[in-house]
Amino acid sequence: MNSIPELSKEILDGFKELDTTSVSDALDRLGISGGLLGIKAVLSGSRLCGQAFTVHYVPCGAVKGTVGDFLDDVKAGQVVVIDNGGRTYCTVWGDLMSITAVRNRVAGTVIDGVCRDVPGIMKSGYAIFSKGSYMVTGKDRVYVDQINVPVAVSGVQVKPGDLMLGDDSGVIAIPFERAEEVLRVAREIEAKEKAIEAELAKGATLKDARAHAGYHSLQTRKE
Repeated sequence: MNSIPELSKEILDGFKELDTTSVSDALDRLGISGGLLGIKAVLSGSRLCGQAFTVHYVPCGAVKGTVGDFLDDVKAGQVVVIDNGGRTYCTVWGDLMSITAVRNRVAGTVIDGVCRDVPGIMKSGYAIFSKGSYMVTGKDRVYVDQINVPVAVSGVQVKPGDLMLGDDSGVIAIPFERAEEVLRVAREIEAKEKAIEAELAKGATLKDARAHAGYHSLQTRKE
């Protein structure tokens, strides 16, 4: 299994204080594609933040393979990122895996595909973000062929160690090598958003509050 580069605790803690919208705006400013279209929280109110442990699935042929044994190798605080090619005809995650992930303090799971056992997942409180749910098992339909290699979720590349951030607005992937830069810009954007909120609370018009903070250029890419 390939090793995963580690971000500092300071960077991880910094992202845990942000929402996906500020980070998305920072990625726009920096010209980085990171929003994972169509990936939504199974359990409303879920949040995840951690580095990616990537899993790649392929359809079964004559040889059948395993679907979930990789979970024993995921470290506490990591986020499982599953590339199931966006398949919605079979699941690659259920309640037993959620129970195991909670026990092992895994930070969450992101699936380019679907999960099942939603009542069990909700009971566990585990943070899963996917393209929906469907009860049909992935056993003998798909199998894991590689772990901790670059994968794709909604057309966005995710590498082992990339930072994953998810909330009720969706999930975003931040490249490992740009994480510190993205954090700095996202903090700047969030500070200006809070300044706008403060002006609105004092009775300012939205137009004036935005103008004072330079709102319309917050996300604009700097050449």
